[in-house]
Amino acid sequence: MNAVAYTRVSSRGQDLGMQTAAIEKAAAARGDTISRWFSEKKSAKSLGREELTRLRAEVRSGRLAGQRCYVFRLDRLTRSGIRDMFEVVEEIRANGCELVTVADGFDLSGPAAEVVLAVMAWAAKMELVARGERVAAARDRLEAEGRAWGRPSRLTEDQRERIYELKKAGKTIRKIAAVVKVPRSTVARALSRKSVTGKQVSGPKGGTP
Repeated sequence: MNAVAYTRVSSRGQDLGMQTAAIEKAAAARGDTISRWFSEKKSAKSLGREELTRLRAEVRSGRLAGQRCYVFRLDRLTRSGIRDMFEVVEEIRANGCELVTVADGFDLSGPAAEVVLAVMAWAAKMELVARGERVAAARDRLEAEGRAWGRPSRLTEDQRERIYELKKAGKTIRKIAAVVKVPRSTVARALSRKSVTGKQVSGPKGGTP
């Protein structure tokens, strides 16, 4: 029987291959063939994801009635809480499509499905909250040590000092960017960071363009 599948990872650097292989194996064991894949690399914090939206539209249209929809785990659908989890799962089931989760280890067609769904949705939400807390703690630790959070700076120390000197001379961000040969957004961030650290950089009023 033809079936569909939804796969998701959170970032572009992650690979969908493991989920795809596991779903294909599970589908083959049931005698199904995955005819359509809905795959994306997006966070599950929101239901507003392009491929998930497409899948839900297909479900609501009735075109997937009588088919199975495979996911690797329920948290691939959403991690934004119990309400969102129920919304998506019930939408799929109410429109005649059977939802099959490969790695969660339970049957969504059984009498305890609602209880299991609630527990899984709560666990996914708590993991998302815990991850945010870990990121915040790491950021606070780096900032307390005087180190920058985020991507490495595109500027060398010489470029950064040159930016400050040009700003003190009254040059505009556009002019500074042209001289230092970096994007204007990079110049703006460097000047903003200088202000945040308490070393305000300012030029004479009516500075040279």
